Amino acid sequence: MKQLLLILTVMATFHVAQAQTPNQRHRFHRRMAFVTDTVMAHDPVMAYERGTYYLLSTGMGLQWATSKDRKTWVVQSSPFIEKIPAWTQDSVPGFRNHVWAPDIIRWHDRWWLAYSCSTFGKNTSAIGLMTADHLNGEWKDEGCLVASKGKRDNWNAIDPAFVVDDDDQMWLTWGSFWDGIQIAPLSEKSAVSSKTIARRIALKDTLKADPNPTSKYAGRNAIEAPFILKHGGWYYLFVSWDYCCRGSKSNYRVAVGRSKKVDGPYLDREGKDMANGGGTLFLEGDKVDYEAAGHSAAYDLPTGETIFICHGYSTHHHGQAILIQREIEWSEDGWPSVK
Repeated sequence: MKQLLLILTVMATFHVAQAQTPNQRHRFHRRMAFVTDTVMAHDPVMAYERGTYYLLSTGMGLQWATSKDRKTWVVQSSPFIEKIPAWTQDSVPGFRNHVWAPDIIRWHDRWWLAYSCSTFGKNTSAIGLMTADHLNGEWKDEGCLVASKGKRDNWNAIDPAFVVDDDDQMWLTWGSFWDGIQIAPLSEKSAVSSKTIARRIALKDTLKADPNPTSKYAGRNAIEAPFILKHGGWYYLFVSWDYCCRGSKSNYRVAVGRSKKVDGPYLDREGKDMANGGGTLFLEGDKVDYEAAGHSAAYDLPTGETIFICHGYSTHHHGQAILIQREIEWSEDGWPSVK
């Protein structure tokens, strides 16, 4: 509880100032770094460089934390805090630097960082790109990877995740509600010709689904937060079902399917296509430590372990989103489960 109060106190001092520059309309005070073994993190992803793990997650200019052992974390000011470009606010009305759901990957000797710009429950959204030689280096704005617009697109440009196929082609997968999870190859740092690879319910049944309880504007196809792990000759697609962001009322959970091709079809353990509502349940809240859990990522580590991370709505911290880390075990026929 002391750690929780410390985190909330530090976050409460993180105010927006009124100064503006041509590239940044809102300037932020730098946060005081603090150490914790219980990281409050929503939509976490991880990177590793030079003996240090980096945890990026949703927050003002993105939340940023580092660790040497993935146990004790230093939460500190994000290097992106004054680098979110003005085009994001022009493209997404109402967006004010509370950046969602990043992903990060090392490709061609450079770090690629994708991030989401949106407002809750609406699908006028954009996914931006920044690149850098090193995680603590200078980050360059590369513009917009993909954007969606309400009443024009039946998908939502948030929750990006990168994956590189066997031919060294970079792909981007993304999506939240509406027509579900999208994937497209990246060409000239933009996504083109997307296709739907996962839905919570089959497209023909969408209008039969219950209205979205979190927003009167949001779609009914309760699936989001894709992440693709390439492992053992398969591509594994992790997605989050149902509803986040409701604290202890959340019912978020993670499902998985796999494919031999990066753009699918992704089938669950029973052979059902995820594009038609398939998916094998992978992780959900245990109602003891976590009411619900979701928005995941998975990594093969140099140690030989495969780890799974996500956020869980903690029963011990009044529904706050806390980082979960679990080792993945693999069945003889190649299906993952949490250890």
